[in-house]
Amino acid sequence: MSGARTPQNGRRHGTEVVVVTGASGGVGRATARAFGARGSAVALIARGEYALARAAEEVREAGGRALPLVVDVADPDAVEAAAARVEEELGPIDVWVNAAFSTVFAPVEEIRPEELRRATEVTYFGFVHGTQAALRRMTPRDRGAIVQVGSALARRSVPLQAVYCGAKHAIQGFTESLRCELLHDRSGVRVTMVQMPGLNTPQFSWVLSRLPRHPRPVAPVYQPEVAAEAVLHAADHPERREYWVGGSTVATLLGQMLFPGLLDRYLGRTGYDGQQTGRPVDASRPVNLYEPADGSAPHDYGAHGVFDDEAHPRSAQFWLSRHRGRLALAGAAAAAAGAAVAGGLRRRCG
Repeated sequence: MSGARTPQNGRRHGTEVVVVTGASGGVGRATARAFGARGSAVALIARGEYALARAAEEVREAGGRALPLVVDVADPDAVEAAAARVEEELGPIDVWVNAAFSTVFAPVEEIRPEELRRATEVTYFGFVHGTQAALRRMTPRDRGAIVQVGSALARRSVPLQAVYCGAKHAIQGFTESLRCELLHDRSGVRVTMVQMPGLNTPQFSWVLSRLPRHPRPVAPVYQPEVAAEAVLHAADHPERREYWVGGSTVATLLGQMLFPGLLDRYLGRTGYDGQQTGRPVDASRPVNLYEPADGSAPHDYGAHGVFDDEAHPRSAQFWLSRHRGRLALAGAAAAAAGAAVAGGLRRRCG
């Protein structure tokens, strides 16, 4: 994708260079493919070599340039080395998208200390390491965009996901501090966060789970392409501090602001059944906490999970959010036109 510098993400010239972590599956996979479709040069970072290679093929087929890099984002030196290689092979990084994570589905008392530590290292510190690597390159150039893939659970926790909610809350706090620092420095680098709804990603088939039944996203469920569209929009308009995707996210976050105690009780009643299907957990399912899900046997889970039959392919709420400026102008124009017509009718009648 070529063109002059844009005021939103600070791209100066030439092909847009994008880094996506967690790019082998789910939101990261859909996001990398979407950037490829607009001609970007995409560095794909993930642990699973087999799925990562398939994701890179999708980026190329979509029309972009792909650089797959096998990296554990919990390792800061590996992330830094990956960032250096991206700039050597693709050019200056314009956009860095943090999407990698791992977690544990279990009640708090059943989570082992080493599991909590590992999931936090991947999910929270992985975002920190990626953000710092991006800043080391973007800050001297005074341009660039960092997009944090968040969740409604970054602000409103649910039962059985204390590990994930804790990490997402930490990312929220880290990002808010960074944003204040960038504003203080009058930096041209921007950071924004996209709060996602329940998504149909493969995570529910590979995360460590101690639930009796197969885990599932909180309904309503959206396809990962909805998340990818939001990430691309955020990358192009990172001056907005936060984006909410899906009507359920809006309702949840507003409810948390107004009635947190009521939500506690509601989720205490519904949160267990609402996050499990009727099927028992498969004892042979892979676990990606310490090793990638495709580590023991070559398998590509792709971007979608097993909930295609109920997942929404678009979000009317996010469309309205993206176009709120135009809608406001249209509404003002319609009101002005209506006032003019009414005035004309009054003059005629008078």
